[in-house]
Amino acid sequence: MTTSTADTRKLYQQVAGAIANAIEQGRYRAGGRLPSERDLAEEFGVSRPTVREAMIALEIRGLVETRQGSGVYVTDARPDAPAPELDIGAFELTESRRLFEGEVCALAATTITDAELVEMESILLQMIDENAFGGFTGEAADRRFHVAIAQSTRNAAMVMVVENLWDLRYRSPLCAAMLERGRAVGVRPLIEDHRAILDALKARDAARARDAMRRHLGHVIDDLLTATEVDALERARNDVAARRQELARRTAI
Repeated sequence: MTTSTADTRKLYQQVAGAIANAIEQGRYRAGGRLPSERDLAEEFGVSRPTVREAMIALEIRGLVETRQGSGVYVTDARPDAPAPELDIGAFELTESRRLFEGEVCALAATTITDAELVEMESILLQMIDENAFGGFTGEAADRRFHVAIAQSTRNAAMVMVVENLWDLRYRSPLCAAMLERGRAVGVRPLIEDHRAILDALKARDAARARDAMRRHLGHVIDDLLTATEVDALERARNDVAARRQELARRTAI
């Protein structure tokens, strides 16, 4: 089965809806384990991040539960209530930020003042302190850092977009749930990445600043992929099998 191109819902909504229907029809029974992320991605013709967003959407509805290292299991809840509008997922949002904020950072490298660089250095130190506490408060300095870059462009529209992209992280239930899962496993603002961005801005190097921002937000996506991984046991088994094959190859030389 593949998702329909005529369906105007987001891909994760299509996948979540199809799985909810399968649960209602008895294809997946209460207490049973859903197919692996890889198998679902192949069945629906979507990416694995899309499957993860669908699983979290179903978890918010109470239809499934994640058992870390084991997989996703169907609960006793019934999919009778209509699916809530969960809006944007963290992967989709971060991808947008990567594209937009990369260009914002490039422009900022040509307009930022010495005073603004000093302020950003101070914000980075606050980020280091907040990381030690963790939780939601650890993102306050992170947000200020990114908004400060936008403000240094002297472009009010860019500031508004960056602020809105950040605020969507908390307004969207799906995105908030994914980010909370990341915080629960220790995902924190990446200090080295922010230092690289600041160094590029200090050098007034637009290309380097763009690359540093895109690389940083690429790392954020990688961390979210790790944080939302539910097939850890399957992955570990595959790793063991791969190591056995490599050992057999080496011993055969």
